[in-house]
Amino acid sequence: NQTQVEISVLQGERAMAADNVGLGKFILDGIPSAPRGIPQIEVTFNMDVNGILNVSAKDKGTGKAQNISIHSSNLSKEQIERMKTDAESFEEEDKRKREAAETKNEADSAAFAAERLLSENGDKMTADEKADITGKMEEVRRLMGGDDLEALKSAKSALERAIQDFSTRLYSQQGQQGGASSGGPSSGADAGETVDAEFTEPDQK
Repeated sequence: NQTQVEISVLQGERAMAADNVGLGKFILDGIPSAPRGIPQIEVTFNMDVNGILNVSAKDKGTGKAQNISIHSSNLSKEQIERMKTDAESFEEEDKRKREAAETKNEADSAAFAAERLLSENGDKMTADEKADITGKMEEVRRLMGGDDLEALKSAKSALERAIQDFSTRLYSQQGQQGGASSGGPSSGADAGETVDAEFTEPDQK
């Protein structure tokens, strides 16, 4: 659980951060320690009339904020034009890099979800379920270190199905238990039991 986030400001036309020019960076700290995916950081960019770029980051949970002002990129027109040309030349390569990064990020999220599920609900799993999810999680993490994206996508899908199968069984079981405890028969007239009564028609006068 991290308590700070580093914000990097870049200039360029390329899809990957490493292929662009760094303009500055700052750290937003003081964020409460929380599980991955919980903190929400809002980053805003604003260019004023003097060409100064103001970048701010705010933690939505605490309201803590930090910012940076960038006065100039120090890039010539020729450098900017070359960056645009490079973006066109490397478009397909950048697309592949981005797809690889996104695939690995999604796989990492699936593995993290499995790890958390095992930690919080492992005692509710059968031995086979636990072994199956653990094995598939480890396979995803092993493939993340390589370049076979199709194998990684397949392993991620298999892990997500295993998680879904367990979750479906767990909630179905809990629903059945809840129904059994609250839907049992009751006795007496209040429970809908039929009670015989004698009716006498009044005398007509």
